[in-house]
Amino acid sequence: MLRSVAVIALPDVAVFELGVLCELFGYDRTAEGLPGYEFAVCSADGRDVRTHAGFTISPGHDLGPADRADLVAVVPSDTELTPPGAVLDVLRRAHARGAWVMSVCTGAFALGEAGLLDDRRCTTHWRHTDALAARFPRAKVDPGVLYVADGTVITSAGTAAAVDCALHLIREEQGSAVATQLARRMVVPPHRDGGQAQFIETPVQPVECETLQPLLSHVLGSLDQPHTVETLAARAHMAPRTFARRFRAETGATPHDWLTGQRVLLARRLLEESDLGVDAIAVRAGFGSAATLRHHFGHRLDTTPQAYRSMFRTRSH
Repeated sequence: MLRSVAVIALPDVAVFELGVLCELFGYDRTAEGLPGYEFAVCSADGRDVRTHAGFTISPGHDLGPADRADLVAVVPSDTELTPPGAVLDVLRRAHARGAWVMSVCTGAFALGEAGLLDDRRCTTHWRHTDALAARFPRAKVDPGVLYVADGTVITSAGTAAAVDCALHLIREEQGSAVATQLARRMVVPPHRDGGQAQFIETPVQPVECETLQPLLSHVLGSLDQPHTVETLAARAHMAPRTFARRFRAETGATPHDWLTGQRVLLARRLLEESDLGVDAIAVRAGFGSAATLRHHFGHRLDTTPQAYRSMFRTRSH
């Protein structure tokens, strides 16, 4: 049962993410019928910690509460600094005794330093997933999700994904009714569809490559036209199998995967910036039908075109 929570604040701690955990676990709502938690914000030595916003907080606790807590959470801080050995040790001990260990956003780097991401699925803010994977090659970094729970280790994506992550944990520990009531009290959805892939800004642009650049530029200008390995190979004056090998060598993807990705990117832009209906966007992006567009949108972004538009539509006034 989740009764006690300890949040570890490291130097340059991120204020919003710390505030999310304070709001979720540190606010007494027992009078409303919600569970109460023994809550503590800790620093490595119990002393003040400077935040990334420039002011200083006084946690009031050393790492003692983290050695007893049912949930030990790490919020974002300076990823270039290795956490003190005492922090890494308390994270390892928490995991060894079966407590939940949570990271918010780039707090995942502290879990990696503690060895808790080895051979484990995890995530962090999409801008840092490559760096996390490079620093901890045994970690199975998933850049496309809002949070990952792998055993008793749970990691979240950037900023507001801390809410999704913590509500998931509360749902697991104390049931959907508690999580839903708490979400309603905080005026947030109890569960968000989709993953952080939908928040990654990736403009439609050609990949810089050695010999296929003119072909890629042509394809990007004619995504509404049918393209196959055979037609692309013919345009590049290559046999299809030779073309497929060259394409993968220069772009890192198969022709079909690259083409589908570019079509999804174009559909995203049209959903955000145009008044076209989904059927028209499907044709313009080369999917042919709304059903095919929805299939690929769901596969790539874990959401629907309509839901994506409602979240990201830009309007000019």
